Amino acid sequence: MGRFSALCAHLSNNGPMAITDWPHAQRPREKLLARGPGALSDAELLAIFLRTGVAGQSAVALAQQLLNDFGGLRQLLAASRTDFVAGKGLGDAKFAQLQAVLEMARRHLDAELREGDMLDTPQAAERYLIAQLRERKREVFAALFLDTRHRVIAYEELFAGSIDSASVHPREVVQAALKHNAAALILAHNHPSGVAEPSRSDLHITQRLRDALALVDVRVLDHLVIGNGETVSLAQRGHL
Repeated sequence: MGRFSALCAHLSNNGPMAITDWPHAQRPREKLLARGPGALSDAELLAIFLRTGVAGQSAVALAQQLLNDFGGLRQLLAASRTDFVAGKGLGDAKFAQLQAVLEMARRHLDAELREGDMLDTPQAAERYLIAQLRERKREVFAALFLDTRHRVIAYEELFAGSIDSASVHPREVVQAALKHNAAALILAHNHPSGVAEPSRSDLHITQRLRDALALVDVRVLDHLVIGNGETVSLAQRGHL
């Protein structure tokens, strides 16, 4: 009897097959070790995190159900504690584990950016700032402070709440740039609505900050507006 026939017979007679009964190369953990994490589906990666399934469902089947219920992997990872622990097979212990994993990923990205070469591509800064800001539930206005070679000196969140031209104070941004002895910076803020299209207020803030920072010889290289699935560069739009 072939593997497929054996699987069908098992499902017919005994219900879902445990992952330990799968062919070795198809098990998520073994597949990751043999082929790397990029070879795994979202459900397989999540199954490794879950470790076990529930009655009647393997870890992979449970993972796929959770992805369907939450609307995808990113939505699951960004879920509040209340929503997360309500998921099938989840709880506070899994939520704590997930938050630890996400924080380790953020710190790894931060260390990689700080220890690497100069920021010679806009994509490097964009990836970092997206990781910091995209899932925030309220608007956060932040800056990457850079030296003369465009290496990262510091990341700082400067303002939070409803960001508009009245709530972002150029004097405080200038003070932060001088404190870090920065030669340049990249501004960024998120739109919790998910729509990254810059508002008129965003453009006004950018112009005010560019002019204020120019007085102390600090260049604004870009201002990124981060939405749900897209990021708009005001430098690429010609506003800097």
